[in-house]
Amino acid sequence: MKTPHLSVCLVAASLLSIASATAWAQVPTWPSKPVRIVVGFSAGGPTDVVARAFAEHLSRTVGQSVIVENKPGANTILAAEAVASAPPDGYTLLLAATNHTMIPALYSARVKFDAIRSFAPVCTLAVSPTVLVTSPAVTAKNLSTFMQQVREAPGKRSYGTPGTGSSGHFASEQFLRMTGLSMNHIPYKGAAQVVTDVMGGQLDSSFATLGSVLPQVQAGKLNALAVAAPRRSALLPNVPTFTESGVKGYSADAWYGLLAPVGTPIAVLNALEKVAGQFTDQPAIVAKLQGLGMEPQHICRDAFGGDMDRDAKAYIKLARELELKAE
Repeated sequence: MKTPHLSVCLVAASLLSIASATAWAQVPTWPSKPVRIVVGFSAGGPTDVVARAFAEHLSRTVGQSVIVENKPGANTILAAEAVASAPPDGYTLLLAATNHTMIPALYSARVKFDAIRSFAPVCTLAVSPTVLVTSPAVTAKNLSTFMQQVREAPGKRSYGTPGTGSSGHFASEQFLRMTGLSMNHIPYKGAAQVVTDVMGGQLDSSFATLGSVLPQVQAGKLNALAVAAPRRSALLPNVPTFTESGVKGYSADAWYGLLAPVGTPIAVLNALEKVAGQFTDQPAIVAKLQGLGMEPQHICRDAFGGDMDRDAKAYIKLARELELKAE
């Protein structure tokens, strides 16, 4: 009596296996068509460079075209909104940067999406530390001396940023609040002119991403006093961190990472995470990023999302204290 029962079970199991395989075969694999990566900046900038390098790697890995679409405007809100409203199928992604987590602090009443909850974090791909650079006209050659000079002339020393509410502005104000110092904020409409005016002596200093000032520092046209990162940068090994210089815990890394619309299938997120890990491990990619003042970084999914959430809350608090409003 046991043999027929066993045969029935085997037949049933076989049929179930065939049905499952058939059902799986009917599920389209990702990607089965071109993938679009949206960037909220113009072509040629650091975010765009990271996006295009990753797009090329993703295309080679999955065997599909990957298109980078530049959608600048409204401090990256246009790009973020386009991705937040896209179908969550893995075919529209956002290459975001640190300023993405500043949207709730500055534009929460204007945007139609939640900068944190409307997206599924995939992975960070690169990081560029913020570095305090000073004009050659500034006599201080280290952070402690510079801080003493600022302390002796409160509100007289200047720092330039790419604009009110920019990442450079937030980084600067975080430093001033941690140290109790007072400096004069000079907002510009972009980073390039800030660097030019610091070199020319019209500005005393700037908290800039390393990628935007590395050539000038290496050429001796700017003095780098400290790096706002947990450890020294391999690109400026002789420049200490803020913690080493006495401002413990100050960090202002600029990250570049991949986000997908919330609801994107876990299988797609898993595939993207795997490709992102391979991307940051490639020596050629590492060399390319370092040439731009960046280092590869691979923080994924919940950890990445947790970092974004904490950053957003910190920026909201700081914006309220500064009474910042989007222009």
